[in-house]
Amino acid sequence: MSEIIKNRSEILFLYDIENANPNGDPLNENRPRFDSESSTVLVTDVRLKRTIRDYWFEYKGYNGKDGKDVFVRETTYKEGDKEYIKDGKRRAKDFEEQVDNILNTCIDIRVFGGVIPLSKASITKIGPVQFQMGRSLNKTEIIEEQGTGAFASGDKKTQATFRTEFKVPYAIIGFNGIINEKSAQYSHMTEQDKGLLLEGIWEGTKNLISRSKFGQTPLFLLTIDYKEPTYIGNLRQRVKLNTGDKNELQIRTVEDYELDVTGLVDELKKHKDKISNIHFKKDSRVKIIYNGKPFEKFSKDEL
Repeated sequence: MSEIIKNRSEILFLYDIENANPNGDPLNENRPRFDSESSTVLVTDVRLKRTIRDYWFEYKGYNGKDGKDVFVRETTYKEGDKEYIKDGKRRAKDFEEQVDNILNTCIDIRVFGGVIPLSKASITKIGPVQFQMGRSLNKTEIIEEQGTGAFASGDKKTQATFRTEFKVPYAIIGFNGIINEKSAQYSHMTEQDKGLLLEGIWEGTKNLISRSKFGQTPLFLLTIDYKEPTYIGNLRQRVKLNTGDKNELQIRTVEDYELDVTGLVDELKKHKDKISNIHFKKDSRVKIIYNGKPFEKFSKDEL
């Protein structure tokens, strides 16, 4: 059995999206969440966690079979020949009201925590893994697209409809994350769970092929493991884009900029003695620079 996590880790994840909606706000016509002061697009931690959960469910066998499940997901029930979607809320009675059974079975509760409804009360588990609100590194804008659709309403009849879609032309979005070893002791998050988390971040983003999300690509994933309780923080804020002669609003592809990690690497060097390991993955197209020069390797030995 995999060992429960004992050491803290920090995560920096960058991905890009082209001509799509990274995270619509249902209270605002499903427009992309947007900070008008900085002209940057926002993505909630809930959206990223859903991406990871969907990957676990669809690709890693956490689908309610063989003692592996995802707690926060839609479930279905049948009435006669028809199948219906439940309200999406799982309850402890689905697991015989046994909290230990839920922790052993549901990877998302071990990793992200959650509120577990019981018959007469509820239990809250604080998740070891937390993400800040994601934000684009570049300035962008919301574009509006009009479309039409025609649906048959009878023999030789059509009913025309109009739709409005809101998208961003291009954005590179960054998430800061942390794995808290103290909370892991209570939720029983294991090293194996951590591996599946990182896989879900990268592969889940790559496999998110819904109509509004098609065009998202993982670009950069950095995980810093510490020897002792340490928290640098603001990893995303220490990374800059070098767009050369282009205005940030003009970039449309990863080829239009370099990722300047000077501030990030300088901060890591200050904490080198507290770092046990650095794991790094990137898209081959991403160009990284440090002090104006190419920088390809993220490892403790390179600090």
